[in-house]
Amino acid sequence: MTPASPVQPPLRVGVLLLPPCSALGIAAVLDPLGWVNRTLGTRAYDYLTLSMDGKPVPLFGGGQWPVDLAVSHAPSLDMLLVVADDIQPVKDGDALLQHLAHLGQQRVVLGGIGAGSWWLARAGVLNGYRATIHWQVQSRLSESFEGVIVSSNVFEVDRDRISCAGGAATLDLMLHLIGERQGMELASDLSELLCLERVRTPNDRQRVPLVARIGGSQPKLSEAVMLMEANIEEPLTTDDISGYVGLSRRQLERLFKQYLNSVPSKYYLELRLNRARQLLINTSKSIVQIGLSCGFSSGPHFSSTYRGHFGLTPREERSQRAGLGAVGGEEGREGAGG
Repeated sequence: MTPASPVQPPLRVGVLLLPPCSALGIAAVLDPLGWVNRTLGTRAYDYLTLSMDGKPVPLFGGGQWPVDLAVSHAPSLDMLLVVADDIQPVKDGDALLQHLAHLGQQRVVLGGIGAGSWWLARAGVLNGYRATIHWQVQSRLSESFEGVIVSSNVFEVDRDRISCAGGAATLDLMLHLIGERQGMELASDLSELLCLERVRTPNDRQRVPLVARIGGSQPKLSEAVMLMEANIEEPLTTDDISGYVGLSRRQLERLFKQYLNSVPSKYYLELRLNRARQLLINTSKSIVQIGLSCGFSSGPHFSSTYRGHFGLTPREERSQRAGLGAVGGEEGREGAGG
């Protein structure tokens, strides 16, 4: 995908809806494309909604979403995005897999939104590609399709294959694609219009709820992690946390070891460093400001700790992710630890 030129022809996009769908998920694909067309005053994207039989698609919670055509009647496409919220069998499933396999042999970009990645994998068009899917079915995808390189990221763009976890990650993906084609300035304008605090990158991992990882049987552990997440700028001590949740320090450490394979202090530090990484990539705050907002006492302390965890300094991280230091020239403020 290359930046747009004034004479660039419209990108022909088909959006295939598999029932039942989420209206929010569909809108997260279509609205950004329509906004670009309106803003530029031209057809940067020609897009169609499709279903297997050309009939409206049932939505979660009732109602239907009308479509333009049956997928078999769609004109020649540059990209087909499969939008799905379930991996259960669908009507005309065999025809769907055959159609996807056929497109996979042509110069068509194929994408899976939410559970859409499951259907691409079933069609065999993700073999040898990196792909992601919603965390609830990630293990199923990995176990069922050994040829797919399954990641936990919010979205993946690997050559002519695209996938995302669905939900809010769909907006992140669409903004990324728009940024690559029309430029990041336009994508940033859209993100501001949508009141997005930040746009996640392909390197951002899905945040899997702690309860989903450990079950609901450890409310004290969940409470301890919530306290950590709420106190990033002024970190609590392990003794403070254990006191707040009503456990001894030893009991708390045992829970972290058993269920998270970590100790409270290490887990807390990783939370703070991951927050700092997000701010480095997605804001123009100075490196010193970011370090202080994530609980580090000085620039050198932040820099050395960050390098010890991620293998590069905050300045190097920002340069790599923001086009060799294009974010506001803040890298020079890192301090002696850079």
